[in-house]
Amino acid sequence: MLSRSAERLYWLARYLERTENIARLVSVHMNLLMDLPNGVEMGWQQLIRINTSEPQFYEKYNAANEHNITRFLLSDETYPGSLFSSLSAARENIRTSRDLLPDEAWEQVNEMYLYVKNNRDSVYNRSNRVVFLNEILKGCQRFTGLLSGYMSHNHPYRFIRLGKNIERADMTSRILDLASLLLADSRSDEMRQYETILWVNILKALNAQLMYRQHVRSSVNGDDVLNFLLLNANLPRSVSCCIAEIAGCINALPNNDALPEEVVKLEAYVQAIDTRHTTQAQLREILDDLQNKLGELHDRVSNNWFKQGIAE
Repeated sequence: MLSRSAERLYWLARYLERTENIARLVSVHMNLLMDLPNGVEMGWQQLIRINTSEPQFYEKYNAANEHNITRFLLSDETYPGSLFSSLSAARENIRTSRDLLPDEAWEQVNEMYLYVKNNRDSVYNRSNRVVFLNEILKGCQRFTGLLSGYMSHNHPYRFIRLGKNIERADMTSRILDLASLLLADSRSDEMRQYETILWVNILKALNAQLMYRQHVRSSVNGDDVLNFLLLNANLPRSVSCCIAEIAGCINALPNNDALPEEVVKLEAYVQAIDTRHTTQAQLREILDDLQNKLGELHDRVSNNWFKQGIAE
């Protein structure tokens, strides 16, 4: 396959994974705020902090309230990280790669794009927003199922899995960055009182609450949640599982240069994280470093296959 085709498939997967993650974050955050009393310091601004998009947000908006942040994250055409922008980019990448994918995959992404385009105003009303976000989540899951069931699991499919899991690992690390607020010594007594609700919210954001209860078999607490979402080898959205998926894709692709060794180092770095003996400041530093390492891995993937080409 051509390197430009591989790059389009890789970014198609990243943009669709980003679309699903944004929808999941906003949906779960809405439910969280309904469970928390007024005064607990977990407002809407946390969502733009996760994505490190505060500078872009404050260039356009003065107040970090629900209306502005949901508009910014879900329907803003000018913010490249919004749900609408991500889905638009995914549609463009699949439009130019239709010869490599099942027709149903293109139809699914196009239908999602048209739905979002025609219902962007619905994000301003909470009840309509719930319906809007559920449609997006279902659409992304249908797309994943279509590819898994209809598409040959060959090199094009591996580039899709590679992009999806790099994006997924990055988002999981950003969601875990919220733990810095939960673990901060300066957190209020009221925050401490509702910590369990906040940890449950983090599990829900990664669709991991049921699996946590099955595997950990204990009450929800910070250390166990962090270790589960970082290190569990069987949870699809854990960082460790994503890295294992990345390794499998890279090892099966041609012309992989020294990338397998790089992924082994990344996996060892994650496995060495010990949240039970880590301060809040150290955890933030570790997660920031992990995001940088994932960015470096993306650069290596891009340089190796998309700029130099693919040799069979």
